[in-house]
Amino acid sequence: MKIRLISKQSLEEYCRRNPNSRKAIRSWLTAIKFTDWLSPNDIKSTFGSSDLLGRGTNRVVFDLGGNNYRMICKYYWGENNVHLFVCWIGTHSEYSKLCKENKQFTIREF
Repeated sequence: MKIRLISKQSLEEYCRRNPNSRKAIRSWLTAIKFTDWLSPNDIKSTFGSSDLLGRGTNRVVFDLGGNNYRMICKYYWGENNVHLFVCWIGTHSEYSKLCKENKQFTIREF
């Protein structure tokens, strides 16, 4: 199924505030534009360094730009599309700090 990205504007805003991230995010956007996913395992096939988080959470962490950036998304399989919601994006060090704080990623934070 094709990917329907929710919050592309959030990624564009992040790129405006963090110009060094632009190339990595554009590369990721190009990859999802031309992919078809039928199951969460297909996410791993497309992005080998991605991590599917916990059973039933429907969350994935993407490594972007040679692991310089991390993005957390929620995914839902619809009838015709996979809906991918951007929940959080930041640098690898910001992600590590959030993990140490055991912060929940239930809202969008940029």
